[in-house]
Order: sequence, then C-alpha cells, then structure tokens
Amino acid sequence: MEREAALRQELEDTTRSGERPGSPGIRTRTSDEPLAELPDGDVVARVLDGDTAHFAVLVKRYGDVIYRHAERMVGRPDEAADLVQATFVRGFRDLRRCRQPDRVGGWLFRIAANLCKDHLKSRRRRDVRIEDVEVVADQTDPARGAELRGAIRSALDRLTPEQREAFLLKHEEGYSYEEMAELLGQPVPALKMRVHRARAELQSLLEKYR
Repeated sequence: MEREAALRQELEDTTRSGERPGSPGIRTRTSDEPLAELPDGDVVARVLDGDTAHFAVLVKRYGDVIYRHAERMVGRPDEAADLVQATFVRGFRDLRRCRQPDRVGGWLFRIAANLCKDHLKSRRRRDVRIEDVEVVADQTDPARGAELRGAIRSALDRLTPEQREAFLLKHEEGYSYEEMAELLGQPVPALKMRVHRARAELQSLLEKYR
C-alpha cells in the first residue's frame, strides 16, 4: 500500500510538472544497470520479487502510448492524465494477474482501454478530437470546415465506446488489425466489424456533408 501511494503521488507530481507519464521525468530509483535493455518479463519479475522501483521502467516505456490513446478517447487532457494514473496504479496493484509478463505493455493498454470505456459510459457529454475522417467537404470554406469538425465530434459521440475505440485505433492512431488484436485481446474479425459499423454510422450521420 505504501508503494502504491508513492506511485500515485509520483504520477500526480509528474502531471503537475507538465510532463506526461512515460516522459523522462519519471525517476527510476534502481541500480546503474542498463534498465532500457531489460525485457519486459524481467522487469515484471523484479517488481514481483520486491524491487518495486522497477515499475517506473514500465511507466516510462508505456506511459506515452497509453496517454495518447486516453486523450483521443476522452478528448480532455486532464481526464486523460487521471486515467493514465489510474491505469498504472491498478497495473501495479494487480501485476501478479498479468499472465504473460513479456507482454505486459498490451496488458496495461487493455486496463487503460477498459477504464476509458467505463469513463465514457459514465460521462453524459463526450468530446473527441479527430483530424481525419473520410468525408467529402468543402475545405476552402472556413465556416463550413468548422461546422464539419463540430459535426464529426458530435457523430463520434454517438458511437458506442467500443466502436469509437476501434475506429480511433485504426484510423487515427494507425494500428493494423493484428496490432489492435494484440492490444485489446480481441479477435481480428470482431475488430473489423466494429470499425465497419463505426464507419457506416459516421457516414450516415455525416451524409449531408458529402
């Protein structure tokens, strides 16, 4: 419990200092051993053996990608930072439940993804920033462009959290379906179906801009 509280405080301090979790500002209070070269499985083993300071290595390795996904999912940097903190605190607490320590990054990502979806379900109004949706619009008209961006955000709000997650991972973050399957622990066909349904729903909602 003491180490968990210390980790939470460290993540809070990092957020207040303007650095995202995963940035070089996270301290790794370990030996002079080249930690960057340690495989994930070895890092997890050391944490579970009592050298809990090594958990900072995982924060540094995966903090950025988790923060980026959380920010795109919830649309608000402060809420994203809170979700990243919750992810790593839960990951530290439940680390023994990670069945494949050499794939701990994907395990942490799934924790974050589930927290993001739960957060969206509990929030009445949701907003997501996205720059690239394949719709036809008059980009030479600033007013129409602003209207389109607002319509895109509103349309994304109508998607289920699972559809939004799959759509953003595929079309905003550029993951392949195989990479998405690894991150989310979901089969490729199911993810393809989610993306297909998300795209169909968005196209329907944005039909007047075509």
